[in-house]
Amino acid sequence: MNNSWNKFIYKIGSPIYDKFFNSGNFLIARKQIFQSIPFNSKQKILFVGVGTGADLELINYSDLDITAIDYSPDMLGKAKTKFKGSRIKFLEMDAQNMIFEEETFDYVVASLILSVVPDANKCFQEISRVLKHNGKVIIFDKFAPKNKKLSLPKLLLRPIISALGTDIGRSFEELVQKNNKHLKIEEETPIMMNGMYRKIIIAKIY
Repeated sequence: MNNSWNKFIYKIGSPIYDKFFNSGNFLIARKQIFQSIPFNSKQKILFVGVGTGADLELINYSDLDITAIDYSPDMLGKAKTKFKGSRIKFLEMDAQNMIFEEETFDYVVASLILSVVPDANKCFQEISRVLKHNGKVIIFDKFAPKNKKLSLPKLLLRPIISALGTDIGRSFEELVQKNNKHLKIEEETPIMMNGMYRKIIIAKIY
């Protein structure tokens, strides 16, 4: 995967994205993610890889200070249209190289982004960098099974699925091991597809 290819893939996929990832089990999962998150108007919140804004539809966004970024102008355009007239700041930006200063945000929401970016480690480092002390990262994504190898069918499918812009074989455990300085996992919950998709909440501590 690379940025140029992903931009092309999501240009094609943007018109139908919500039909797959903002309905059915995905919608149920997204609702589970956000129902217990205590956002408030005094916090600065960043949505990384906001896509068409599916997550934003599930929170009381009108009362919140939200910045939402995406690398795909087509996906971002869909989100802007949905939330036209809102206070949400939409920016076209690479999650692997964000322009924000260190410790800018109280919350960073990363839904279905770490499995999509070409370099998940770099993206995770950037998320950690822009997160405030005592801030939290909310992750909803798919990862390889914990302490297990991918099954043979998934190994065979992985390069094909990667060509479609997402990776089913990335290890969250390896990602955290490389970036565990000042970070603490507060919650890790299987959400759907037998735990392939997880809800993870990480706090930045010192």
